[in-house]
Amino acid sequence: MFFCDFPIIGEESALPLYLVNMGKHICQPKTTRGEGFPYPQILYCTKGRGVIKAEGRVSEIGAGNAIIIPANLPHEYYPTDNEWDIHWVVPAGSACDELLVYLKLDSLCIFELTDTALLEHFFSMMHRSLRGDRISGNFRASGYLYNFLIELSRQKNFKSRVMTSNHAILSAVDYIDNNYTQPITMDELCQAAGLSKQQLCRLFKRYLHSRPMEYAAKRRIQAAKELLLSTELSIEDIAERVGFCSGSYFSKLFCRYEGMTPSHFRHIK
Repeated sequence: MFFCDFPIIGEESALPLYLVNMGKHICQPKTTRGEGFPYPQILYCTKGRGVIKAEGRVSEIGAGNAIIIPANLPHEYYPTDNEWDIHWVVPAGSACDELLVYLKLDSLCIFELTDTALLEHFFSMMHRSLRGDRISGNFRASGYLYNFLIELSRQKNFKSRVMTSNHAILSAVDYIDNNYTQPITMDELCQAAGLSKQQLCRLFKRYLHSRPMEYAAKRRIQAAKELLLSTELSIEDIAERVGFCSGSYFSKLFCRYEGMTPSHFRHIK
C-alpha cells in the first residue's frame, strides 16, 4: 500500500500547526536529499529494516523505531530488507519550530516507540481528514497532528527522563504496564519498586502528577480507548478486559478523565 497526501495549503497556513504532507510506503524506496528537506520530517517504521545516513553516521531503522529529521539537514535513507514500511508526517506552522523544541523533537534522533496504537490512530485520522474534505480537512488534521506530536514526545522522552531520575518509579510503571488487566495493589507496586508507600506516592506525584493507583486507572483507560476504536466489544467486556471491576465504575472513571462516556468516545472516531 502506498499513499501520499499533499493538501493544497490555503488559509490553514495561518495556523500555529498544520500538515504539509503525510504518507505511507510499503517498501520505502531509497531517498537521497543532499541539501535536506525544507521542513522537519517525522518517520516511523512498522515492518522490515533500513538505514539512514546523516551527520556522518549510519543508523539502522527497524520496526518500532521512529526518526526525527530536522529541516534542511542533508540525509539519505534506504531499505536493507525486502520490506521496509515507513509512515511519514511533515508539519509546519508559525508555532511548529517552537513546539518541536519544547517537545524535544527538534534534532536528529532515532528512538524506540513503546506503543504505536495511538500514533496509528492519529495518523489515520489525519489521513481521513485530508481525504474526506479537500477544502477544510487540513484544519481538522491540525488537531490530530498536535495529538500525534504530543504522543510521539511522550514515548520518546518519558522513559529516558524517568530512568535518569529514578529507576524505582520506572519499575513500578513497568509493573503496571505488564499487569494492568489484573487487580493491582499498592503492596505489589511497592515491592516492584523497592520503596515504601510514602516514597512511591511522592515519586509518582513528582514525575507523573498522579497517585500510583490513579496512574494504573489511566493506563487501563488508555488500553480501553484502543479497544473502543478497534473492536465492537461491549462496554462491559472492555471494562473486564482492561482490569476494571465493573462496567459502571469504568464508565465513571472514563467520564472523569476523558470528559465523555465510552460510547461517545467510540462514536466520534
